[in-house]
Amino acid sequence: MPNIASAKKRARQTIVRNERNTARTTAVRTAIKKVLIALEGNDVDTAKLLLKDAESKIMRAKSKDVLHHNTAMRKISRLAKRVSKAARA
Repeated sequence: MPNIASAKKRARQTIVRNERNTARTTAVRTAIKKVLIALEGNDVDTAKLLLKDAESKIMRAKSKDVLHHNTAMRKISRLAKRVSKAARA
């Protein structure tokens, strides 16, 4: 346990940030899974709508430094590619 006031505050802030980042990461994973489930069910229109939502959540996580820039771009790219491929089929 920290003894100095600034260290105590830092510990409190770390807990809050950790919870917030975990929530954002979970939201991103859930959004991606929803797109993939829609694709499995051959529901391309829903997948396209869910892709927009997933993209938004991924970009938000990137801007808040929860995800690295390249990781976020890779996730969006792969998801978009799968939706596009399903739309053509």
